Amino acid sequence: MTFFDDKPPDSPEQEHTEHDFSLPAVSEPPSTQNSVSQLAGDPISFAAAANPSYTPRPSLPEDLRISWSWPHFFVFIFYALSSFFLVQMALILYFAPHRSLPPKELERYLLNKPQFLFGTNLLWYASIFLFLYVTLGVLRGVPFWRSLGWKKLKSNISAGKANPWAYFLSGCGLAIFVFIASSQVHTNDKMPIEEILKNRSSAMLLMAMAVLVAPLVEETVFRGYLYPLFAKSFGIVPGILLTGVLFGLMHGSQLGWTWGIVGLLILVGIIFTFARAHTGTVLASFLLHLGYNSMIAVATIIGTHGFTQIPTK
Repeated sequence: MTFFDDKPPDSPEQEHTEHDFSLPAVSEPPSTQNSVSQLAGDPISFAAAANPSYTPRPSLPEDLRISWSWPHFFVFIFYALSSFFLVQMALILYFAPHRSLPPKELERYLLNKPQFLFGTNLLWYASIFLFLYVTLGVLRGVPFWRSLGWKKLKSNISAGKANPWAYFLSGCGLAIFVFIASSQVHTNDKMPIEEILKNRSSAMLLMAMAVLVAPLVEETVFRGYLYPLFAKSFGIVPGILLTGVLFGLMHGSQLGWTWGIVGLLILVGIIFTFARAHTGTVLASFLLHLGYNSMIAVATIIGTHGFTQIPTK
């Protein structure tokens, strides 16, 4: 997959940069600084230009030598929340322009609209990727995917790094463990995700999003963007824990804040982040996440007989 590396896999220079942690950080090219200063004045350019003279400590592992810092993070959070609100409001006006319903009834009406659910998530994810691509890839002139931790996963059994299939299958096993553990947790009567699964079209789109889109987006944001910033600022172990906690909390609203299940997802997020930290590449956590969501999708399809017997609880 060409977007993981900018050099051929057998390049001696690539081998050197992956294993020699004493390399000095690469400073931004003058052309990038000029382009940022020309565009300064808007929030995206500010995020791209924030802390431009920052030089990572040479002792940092290569995968933690990032070009962004906390000012960029705060602009990113503001942009993510604002774009979600704007996308959702635009689709509410599109799908329910003349419906003056109470909030609960409007929510129920929109949950039965697969186009609304799918469109909201897809447009929001696209806007987040656009922000990261513009502020990190275009205005800073760095390789987009590689700067966010997407590199080849090299199998090294002696170093505890398995082959890609092992991570995928481990994700499947983790999903089975979470399913068994969550069956012992008392859940709320009405979790939003259960309302979605009552509609066959919505359930099918949810499973497609969970397998085809969510692992790519969530791993890029959590393990590619957030984890390196946290680990560089607070240390690797606190970075792993903080990223895992945020990952679990992000899914809390879908689960009606059933804390037993949210706690399990925090554990899942910590395991994903540990794999990312141990291997130095987001590809490892992506494969874990892909296996995890794929197993959930397969179990859901089997449990509902191909979405023909949707639970009515």
